[in-house]
Amino acid sequence: MTAAELARKIRNREQCVGYWVVLDAPVATERLARLGYDYVALDAQHGLIGNAGLLSNLMAIDAGGRSVGLVRVESGAPAAIGRALDFGAGGVIVPLVDSAEDAARAVSAARYPAEGRRSYGPMRSMLRIGPTPAEADESVLVLAMIETPDGLADIEAICATPGLDGVYVGPSDLCLAVGGRFPNDPEVADVFEAALVKIGTAARDAGIAAGIHNPSGELAARRLAEGFTFATVASDLVHLEQAAAAHLKAARGEQGS
Repeated sequence: MTAAELARKIRNREQCVGYWVVLDAPVATERLARLGYDYVALDAQHGLIGNAGLLSNLMAIDAGGRSVGLVRVESGAPAAIGRALDFGAGGVIVPLVDSAEDAARAVSAARYPAEGRRSYGPMRSMLRIGPTPAEADESVLVLAMIETPDGLADIEAICATPGLDGVYVGPSDLCLAVGGRFPNDPEVADVFEAALVKIGTAARDAGIAAGIHNPSGELAARRLAEGFTFATVASDLVHLEQAAAAHLKAARGEQGS
């Protein structure tokens, strides 16, 4: 899939499934990118991936040949967004978006003039995205994370931001935002689910995509059935540990213990 194809699917609110990578392990990332996920997202905010690793892992995703590389940038700063896109990301997931103004700044940083203020210097991205500014703008996704009290309160205005392609729920932070003591706090389960409905409704009414982070494929399927249009399964580090623990139990005959 190309970046332009993914952008069309996301903007048309077609269902997409992605995978989440936090490790700077390009060979592993390349294997993940061959599995058939619509996108593979690299975490430059909380993940263990620096600038050089970001470039290497985006190249690995392209080598896999089936997925589009997205990047959760470390912040909404124009430099962070521009660098991820220049490295060849097919889109950015922008954390901690509190307002429509935050969303508008992110869109501007990802679009070339006259639509935005992205500086032209696609040292690598021009090999796969664009290379003209209009082509690049048409192919690059901008997704705003909804994970704070202010972002939830301003969700309708955020979703109405011109040029924003979608919103993306960070469930751990959103759980804290609605009063949870820790991620997945059962005491706020009802209010958390109500927040998801609010976000999904606002996105649908605005005609943009709504995505969500998930720890498993099973939960991703549930969220898609509930109306989310794209869902990410996370993550390589967690799944590596889970698989290794399961094999250890099996080797010791501890199944079911």
